[in-house]
Amino acid sequence: MILSLAAEVSPWDIALCVTGTLISCENALVIAVLFYTPTLRAPMFILIGSLAVADLLAGLGLILNFVFTYLVDSSVEFVTLLSVGLLISAFSASILNILAITVDRYLSLYNALTYHTERTVTFTYVMVVLIWVLCITLGLLPALGWNCLKDESSCSICRPVTKNNAVALAVTFLLVFALMMQLYLQICKIAFRHAQQIAVQHQFVAISTTKGVSTLSAILCAFGACWLPFAMYSIVADSSYPVIYTYATVLPATCCSVINPIIYAFRNPDIQKSLWMACCGCVPSNLSLRPRTSSDV
Repeated sequence: MILSLAAEVSPWDIALCVTGTLISCENALVIAVLFYTPTLRAPMFILIGSLAVADLLAGLGLILNFVFTYLVDSSVEFVTLLSVGLLISAFSASILNILAITVDRYLSLYNALTYHTERTVTFTYVMVVLIWVLCITLGLLPALGWNCLKDESSCSICRPVTKNNAVALAVTFLLVFALMMQLYLQICKIAFRHAQQIAVQHQFVAISTTKGVSTLSAILCAFGACWLPFAMYSIVADSSYPVIYTYATVLPATCCSVINPIIYAFRNPDIQKSLWMACCGCVPSNLSLRPRTSSDV
């Protein structure tokens, strides 16, 4: 996404580069923790690891975009296509991995009794591979001729992606978001049903379930707030629109990759324990004794 070709460095490009650096550092830490902790090999952690890899590549893509824009001759087609291809693949993989995590959470509740026997690590790896094959293919499309380098009038807000391709990607995102909303709604219904059953059996109200539903709502709202402005703007706008509007919608979208490690990795008690062990060689007593709740889902 070569957004600026001006000789003077744009503050927006600096902000995107700084965001990319933060994204890279956060997700590199998540990947290191998962890689060096043998106990974190469950399907959930495989998906979290795949999400971290996608966000790490997205962060590196933002840094490379800055380098290509100001330190390399960005008029070279290869540089432009490499930059946009990496960003499309990385951010597409990030979104699809979030969807996969949502599906995994839903299945873990819907098939609570049989989930761990039916959901094998091999199947999870297959799903991750399919996600990456699809996203890499999407990233290669501009290099295979699906670009607007020879017809600037057909460019979208993110050169060299064509307007039609940008609309297709945005509509696909909206469908993914709608599916996530439906899955989270079902997760909330199942969580409340389980809470009611527990309350009947033990004569108390499962307050943690309400906390869990609030957390899920916050996750969905954060995801939508980050990506919906950019998706909607991609549908209605093209390259003739002021570039500042593009920056104003792109920056929040990239911030989703800043939030992802916090939501999906650093909140997880098992990853927290691994981080404490790596940093100080101990685990706080309140963390080691903390039970898993629906808010961790």
